[in-house]
Amino acid sequence: MSIHVTVWNENRTKPSTEKMYEVYPEGIHGMLKEIFERAGFEVRIALLDEVQSGLGKDVLEWTDVLVYWSHIAQEELPDCVAESIVNRVNQGMGFIPLHSAHRCKPFVRLMGTTCSLRWRESFDREILWGIQPSHPILEGVGEYITLQPEEMYGEYFDIPKPDETVLLGWFSGGEVFRSGVCYRRGSGKIFYFQPGHETYPTYKNEEIQRILANAVRWAAPASMKESVHECRKTEPVQHD
Repeated sequence: MSIHVTVWNENRTKPSTEKMYEVYPEGIHGMLKEIFERAGFEVRIALLDEVQSGLGKDVLEWTDVLVYWSHIAQEELPDCVAESIVNRVNQGMGFIPLHSAHRCKPFVRLMGTTCSLRWRESFDREILWGIQPSHPILEGVGEYITLQPEEMYGEYFDIPKPDETVLLGWFSGGEVFRSGVCYRRGSGKIFYFQPGHETYPTYKNEEIQRILANAVRWAAPASMKESVHECRKTEPVQHD
């Protein structure tokens, strides 16, 4: 059975990000859709300005893995939609927030921390090191990937201790960053992936594309388990 992927994008620009459409003529969501369709997944796009921000109940119930890109409109996502995403992750939906989505409402709620970090947009070079080469997310990926330019994200990254740290980034300014981290929340899997500044061609890199496709396969649920995460009154299993 094909994995159902929803690619969500705020699809907003400001003067400093207008060149995004020169790099990605169909938008970042269009580039991601192309990557995932080539990997054999069934893909739909959802955008912030759609009804229910494109993430109504029917869409979330259809979705096995939600891939989420956001930046300048983090606070515009309604709280009720953010909570629906969190609930769906607890039920088993995979969640992959990308780059500046480290500050999106669903990820912050799932982490329980500020998810703040250091950053600098200055055409840095990043060397992205795979530190768990046997991890499914790194299948077919080389020992390291060089990205230039890429926006610098640096420690301290205010997240809980990851279940697994898969990738570490080193930047030409000397900073380091936990660039690929995995969590489990309820029955769901989460993979935060750092590279992907909107005006840089990061998502055109074949090894970045491979990581993204691998991450979807890793995060996809075997099944959804709604009842497991509800408070239920039960009778004793023994009456002796």
